[in-house]
Amino acid sequence: MIELPIIISELKAQLSRAIRDSSQEDLHFELGPIELELTVTVTEEVSGGVKVRFWVLDAHGETKAATATNHRIKLTLDPRLSSSGTNPWVSGKSFDGER
Repeated sequence: MIELPIIISELKAQLSRAIRDSSQEDLHFELGPIELELTVTVTEEVSGGVKVRFWVLDAHGETKAATATNHRIKLTLDPRLSSSGTNPWVSGKSFDGER
């Protein structure tokens, strides 16, 4: 299982790379809302205080914690540039078979 913040951080890193790369391209796309639909496991740890964590299930979908429950969540992220508050523009190279 992967923690939810790691998924979001990786998405941000890839989007940031696409934004940087777009300065070298002629064709740009405005980046709009991004929808993520995930199956997560919510665990509750009691040692040293109560802590709730969200884990994104991997292909195996297993969990070993006794106090874990699975949920499907949908997040809508609306990316904005911190410098201007506007939607970023992205571009990228096309790949064979891409639609």
